[in-house]
Amino acid sequence: MACEARFMRRMQYGWLTMALGLLALFGERANAAPVSYHKQIWPILQTKCQGCHQPAAPGGKLVVISFAEFLKGGEHGAGLVAGKPDDSLVMDYLTGKKTLMPKGGPGLPAAQIALFKRWIAEGAKDDTPAVIDPINAAHPPVYAAPPVITALAFSPDGQTLAVSGYRETLLHHADGSGLIARLVGQSQKIQSLAYSPDGKMLAAVGGSPARFGEAQFWDTTTNREINAVQTTFDTLFGGSFSPDGKQLGFGAADNSVRVISVPDGKQTMRLDNHSDWVFATCFAVDPKTKTLNVLSTSRDQAIKLTQVDNGSFIDDINTHYTALRCLVRNPKEDQVLCGGDDGLPRLYKIFRTEGRTMNQEDHNLIRTFDKQPSTITSLAFSPDGMRIAVGCDTGMVNVYTVADGKMVAALPGSEGALFALAFTPDGKRLATGGLDGRVRLYDLPGGALFKAFVPVPLAVKTARK
Repeated sequence: MACEARFMRRMQYGWLTMALGLLALFGERANAAPVSYHKQIWPILQTKCQGCHQPAAPGGKLVVISFAEFLKGGEHGAGLVAGKPDDSLVMDYLTGKKTLMPKGGPGLPAAQIALFKRWIAEGAKDDTPAVIDPINAAHPPVYAAPPVITALAFSPDGQTLAVSGYRETLLHHADGSGLIARLVGQSQKIQSLAYSPDGKMLAAVGGSPARFGEAQFWDTTTNREINAVQTTFDTLFGGSFSPDGKQLGFGAADNSVRVISVPDGKQTMRLDNHSDWVFATCFAVDPKTKTLNVLSTSRDQAIKLTQVDNGSFIDDINTHYTALRCLVRNPKEDQVLCGGDDGLPRLYKIFRTEGRTMNQEDHNLIRTFDKQPSTITSLAFSPDGMRIAVGCDTGMVNVYTVADGKMVAALPGSEGALFALAFTPDGKRLATGGLDGRVRLYDLPGGALFKAFVPVPLAVKTARK
């Protein structure tokens, strides 16, 4: 019996030894698998490094939001040398040979540092999988509910109404009688729509938040995209054409104002004088110098006037009262209307006729209209410049005459915040859009509702069995 017991113990020990050997073998094979940039390195960069090394705050001029940007390196040169971790700057910072990174916090665990070293030694390869976009012209977005409407524009001939959607601009007959076309692009959000003065081109300005800003140019005859220009790393706002249609201005979430040539998208001017997001732009020609100027407004409370050809900042045409959200130009006069958080629409002369003083008098102010019930979120001038429409985040829309500031119509607007207003070219109707995803057409001057419709096709819900 004792011999049999010893035999069994030896057998058990043998099986245990073999099992441990197999585990060690498989462990070595697992460790021998190449380090994955997409699965192992990128998550560390995203959680530990991207906060200080992204486009809005590129510490050391290094950006790590993508493999290509990471590979470029920063102000001290390339961050890594493929196959040579000991010659790679990133390893010096991760190990503390230079300033320890992440800055201001504990260094990476030894296991994560080892991953970086192995990945570089193995060639620093990018194994990020290709992303196949399921949305395109042949496969437009599918909607279960109406999306928020952030932009509206009527074509100069009065035949077409352009409406913002998700990843697209929808073209409707101006009377709301039916959908004409769907212009599908890359931008998740279209923040503004503008037709060129001759009506041959539609500009859709927006982007994808925290990814890119984009200006799209569409041929209104063929409904085909002419060009799409991506710039900045966040959404763009307030697109407007110059009077000759050859330039497009817009604001950005990086506090800049940019003007680009149409339709190639080459930047012709950039202004960085604003200290907050820029929501709207418009153009004006100085009657004295005949120079082209761009006006811009921002949450920093300013309406800035800038000369386009040389980028020279000329003036803040207003006294700073409140964060501004909207700016529109009178199509017939050198005047702009602005509105924002304090709910007061203010009409200004564009060009100063009295000298600035230390007392900050609001010399350019022509008129302040009635205080609205909440933040002003949208403004529009009638084509003849004689009326304005003012929308706010309660959904209400009030219409005033410019000459005397009297209210001539009060419209329900939308259920929830209102974000878009547009007069028809003949001024006889006003279109509204906002949070509830419905376009409403009102007859003017009385303000009777002519039609309301959802501008996107909705997927049919099938009942569960």
